[in-house]
Amino acid sequence: MPKLLQINVDSALYSCGKICEDIAIVAQSKGWNTYIAYGREHKDGVNHEIRVGNMFYVYEHYFEQRFFDNEGCASRIPTKKLVKIIKEIAPDVIQLHVIHDHWLNYSVLFNYLATLNIPIVWTLHDCWPFTGGCFYYDLENCDRWKTQCESCPQKRSFLLDQTERQFKKRKKLYGALQNLTLVPVSNWLAESARTSILKDKRIVTIHNGINLSIFKPTSSGKKDKEIFEIIGVAAVWDRRKGLDDFIKLRAILPSIFHITLVGLKKEQIEKLPEGIIGIQKTYNVEELVQLYSDADVFVNTTYSDNFPTTNIEALACGCPVITYNTGGSPEAICDDTSIIDQLESTSFETGYVVPQGKITEVAKVIKNMAEMPETDRLKQREACRIRAEQNFDKNNCFKKYLSLYEELNG
Repeated sequence: MPKLLQINVDSALYSCGKICEDIAIVAQSKGWNTYIAYGREHKDGVNHEIRVGNMFYVYEHYFEQRFFDNEGCASRIPTKKLVKIIKEIAPDVIQLHVIHDHWLNYSVLFNYLATLNIPIVWTLHDCWPFTGGCFYYDLENCDRWKTQCESCPQKRSFLLDQTERQFKKRKKLYGALQNLTLVPVSNWLAESARTSILKDKRIVTIHNGINLSIFKPTSSGKKDKEIFEIIGVAAVWDRRKGLDDFIKLRAILPSIFHITLVGLKKEQIEKLPEGIIGIQKTYNVEELVQLYSDADVFVNTTYSDNFPTTNIEALACGCPVITYNTGGSPEAICDDTSIIDQLESTSFETGYVVPQGKITEVAKVIKNMAEMPETDRLKQREACRIRAEQNFDKNNCFKKYLSLYEELNG
């Protein structure tokens, strides 16, 4: 029975942890024995779970990062123990996910992985693997990662800037990994990787998927047809996610347009202007599905992103998407992103792509949607569900990993 070891910051929790779980479910259905090494949080899942370190090492790692810009270079003892565990398991494939976030020493890990003669597959969930430390370079319109990261504009440490040292270290370590295959979860991230220090590695895009038996159109029967419902969802509402843009949108739109934001902190909700309903982070999937289904449009004002799962959750519930032209976000609603207008909104069957920050353009699109005949709106909602079924069924998406494993193992 072949063995798969996944390595991720969390197990069966949050976006990447759930992806690990879904990959394991598919792998087990094909006869694989699955393990996951994790460093932070978990809930019981199908994998054999292995905790790497504990919260003492997490806090110590965080201290080194905040004062010395040492993310990914602490947690030495736990990572050495992980190496021993890998030797004991003797996996046929190692699948990396998020190895940053204060829990793992990538130098110790990669130096060991370079000695193995098995496939190493690394799913790229953000830009951290090929920068000197930032998660998203486009937040600052920085392209130093293409040649030499240094003097990072995204300050991460109180005392030091180790961007240049980190960048050079990664470049050297990656050069020794001859059996590494990269799996970005968006075409945008794949193109970035191809112009980075990882450009010599094999790169295969696999979009994330979701459970379409859970995320599906569900009518509550309570919708007021005179009201146009707008929804925004984020795990963390910060500058990157465009919370301020929703406040601007509220000031532009008439009162018949209702706005609901999900995932806010209590203090953020208290500061919202009249006309925006704030909901704290919900772990009730049925509630989230109902919110998507009752909404007339899902708006994603993200300024920096890879491939937001919220977009495909909305589509699966039959809710059209308006997204900024950010990273891989438009890939949820269209296959050909080359036709997107960089100056004006671009219309697709399942939604609209708007240039970043053009909130007046977002408002214009929303008003036009509200004026669409009911038959056209129903067709648009049907098209959203069809796109989700054809492209983002998690079972089909994650089977591609198994095909890749089998190919790499010959």
